[in-house]
Amino acid sequence: MHSVKRGNVLPIAIMFALFFMIAFVTGLQTPLADVVKGQFSGNNALSMLGNLANFIAYLFMGIPAGLLLQRIGYKKTALAAVAVGFIGVTVTYLSGRVSADPSHISVFITYLAGALISGFSMCMLNTVVNPMLNTLGGGGNLGNQLVQFGGVFNSVAATIVPVTVGYLTGGALNPTISDISPALYTAMAIFALAFIVIAFSRIPEPERQAVSSRREGDKHSAWSFRHFVLGIIAIFLYVGIEVGVPGTALNWMKDSTNGLGMDAAAAGTIAGTYWFLMLIGRLIGGAIGAKVSSRAMLCTVSAVALAFVAVSMFAPTDVSVMMPVFNKDLSFGLQEAPIGIMFLVLVGLCTSVMWGSIFNLAVEGLGRYTSSASGIFMMMVCGGGILPLLQGYVADVASYPASYWVIVAALAYLLFYAFAGYKNVNKDIITD
Repeated sequence: MHSVKRGNVLPIAIMFALFFMIAFVTGLQTPLADVVKGQFSGNNALSMLGNLANFIAYLFMGIPAGLLLQRIGYKKTALAAVAVGFIGVTVTYLSGRVSADPSHISVFITYLAGALISGFSMCMLNTVVNPMLNTLGGGGNLGNQLVQFGGVFNSVAATIVPVTVGYLTGGALNPTISDISPALYTAMAIFALAFIVIAFSRIPEPERQAVSSRREGDKHSAWSFRHFVLGIIAIFLYVGIEVGVPGTALNWMKDSTNGLGMDAAAAGTIAGTYWFLMLIGRLIGGAIGAKVSSRAMLCTVSAVALAFVAVSMFAPTDVSVMMPVFNKDLSFGLQEAPIGIMFLVLVGLCTSVMWGSIFNLAVEGLGRYTSSASGIFMMMVCGGGILPLLQGYVADVASYPASYWVIVAALAYLLFYAFAGYKNVNKDIITD
């Protein structure tokens, strides 16, 4: 990685740690979904409501988080976000203890409340870490490189969460939310430690400005930039792609009625390898980020992902391959998988660098509008809850392969953004 200013090393390290926290808490929703499905004897849609609550929080918190960043700065916003996250995880913990009947409606409602509050925290943290890393890197390729390396820590957390939950719950059969308590204790401890470290650290306040300092008569905002508006549409679709590709693939493999009817453990291992490949992809993206532009990255991975998804849709389901997988015991092995599923797993290499590339392109040239733009940007993360639901609906009414037309359309848009939509055509707006 190209050199950064010595005074920026600690703030960068803290931002990387926050990236880890975001994925760890968000990742808890996946094992919790399986727990909720069994605990409440529900269907797949019910089990995904916690995930939806976690992501829909971004829609409501995005703009307030951006305004908060403008008013109180990066450090205080990060501290507020960590405090909210601690509360959210605590509420999730309490959901396992509000009733002696583990299937009581009050347990489910409290669980959803915890997921929603945690989502507020994740939105606030994302609003801080992305523009901070981009700014500490001076924008451009180095800014993109720092965001990509932040994504590495994000992927590490996403990869280890299922393993961590499995170990901490002792592999209990038919676990309930209360059985997840050790994992929630871990999350609360991480939040508490992060609050202390941030409170006693010096974090720079790049481009901070009070709302009152906005130029009198300024009729412009982040919405005035076409490439930013197109960029937030791109991030909405990207998060939906990232969540929908492996999520639907997992259901496709496990469904014994309309899907492939594979063993649940084998299917989980195959789908989990997608997140490991995202980690590998972000390591590669971080290593080359200072030399390869965000646009080149996004063009390449969008086109390759389109090809992978197209192959998966039309590949014969009776043709299998032995593919390398990342097991839940942190070992590597070989697992038989339909060739189409293997190509869906490979999409993880492509989605790995999309977030940083899109964010970097979308905020380039925004100057003093960057902090408010970051808040708007975070609203669009709700795509991770909405697009998979749409894809799931198509899978129900048509078929699993047909549901990936939703992904194809989204990837086609990302390709358009990388080729033409990223251009700043509003350079006449004063941003300093």
